[in-house]
Amino acid sequence: MTVTGPLTAPGVVDVVALGESMVTFLPSRPGRLADVPSFDRGIGGAESNTACVLAAGGHSARWISRVGADGFGDHLVETIGGYGVDVSYVRRDPDRPTGIYFRTAGDRATDAHEVAYYRAGSAASAMTTADVDLDAVRAGRVLHLSGITAALSAGCLDLLRELTAPAPGRPLVSFDVNFRPGLWRDADGPRVLLELARRADIVFVGADEARDAWGLHGARAILEALPGPRTLVVKQGPGGAVVFTPDADDAEDASGTATHVRAPHVDVVAAVGAGDAFAAGFLSATLRDLPVRDRIRHGHLWAAAALTAPGDLAPPPARDHADRLVALSDDAWGTLRLGPGWTQAAQRAEEEVRTP
Repeated sequence: MTVTGPLTAPGVVDVVALGESMVTFLPSRPGRLADVPSFDRGIGGAESNTACVLAAGGHSARWISRVGADGFGDHLVETIGGYGVDVSYVRRDPDRPTGIYFRTAGDRATDAHEVAYYRAGSAASAMTTADVDLDAVRAGRVLHLSGITAALSAGCLDLLRELTAPAPGRPLVSFDVNFRPGLWRDADGPRVLLELARRADIVFVGADEARDAWGLHGARAILEALPGPRTLVVKQGPGGAVVFTPDADDAEDASGTATHVRAPHVDVVAAVGAGDAFAAGFLSATLRDLPVRDRIRHGHLWAAAALTAPGDLAPPPARDHADRLVALSDDAWGTLRLGPGWTQAAQRAEEEVRTP
């Protein structure tokens, strides 16, 4: 798929990401939230994470949201802007707070993991079509959204429906399903997410969340349920990812072409933020109009950068280094193993070569 956004629009950027970001409090040591004595402050938000990683990878990115007129809002805007992301369209709400959350140090997939959200009535939940600059939202080659925003309020859901509606000159819409059962107060969540995903151009969905949300088992079953997107990315954890794209000689063929790429072996430090980094790597390669296999490999590499670093955000590998790894033969790719510091080690080696 070649990206054909509003390339001549004023203020056009590579990617616009819209959604809530929150201040996160990460425990200073393992244990129950009731027992942890202190926390370190960070930031977290699926869409802003993707924007930050894309900006760190050399793309122009804009984050659009609402935050409170408080210190936490200041921290979010300053931190995300510090990655090189355009935050000039973030609105400040004097009446609603910036969302925050606390989590334990354990893996999110374990029963012992705890998350305490304080986002009800947040500034971001008040986003609507009336108080968001829609021209700024649409002034990107790619518009990146997620299902989390749809769960925040009726106004947020209306906003996503407006942004995913077919319209002349609409940017390429990227949609990460991000099914969060705890955010949906009723049983409509899975139906709403299916509706929005069918209207997007690129959809990212985990095989596990498609099973939990829609009762679908296997990549082909997901494809049959999502005939709308031009590109469907089904993430399969360590098993890699499979991407469905239309056949070049038959764009109406819903079965499409399936491209599967296994993930490299990764020595995981923390799983937080890997999905957002995968989306960023895939979108980066899409913006560069690389082949589908290479887009998946870039997604895996950018995810590996997040997996081998603590926290939600980690700089992606340098483009030249990532391109060299992406170009490996299938056999060499299959033996690739990445551990903590792999991106910095490659950068240091290149700097040593350049130093006389």
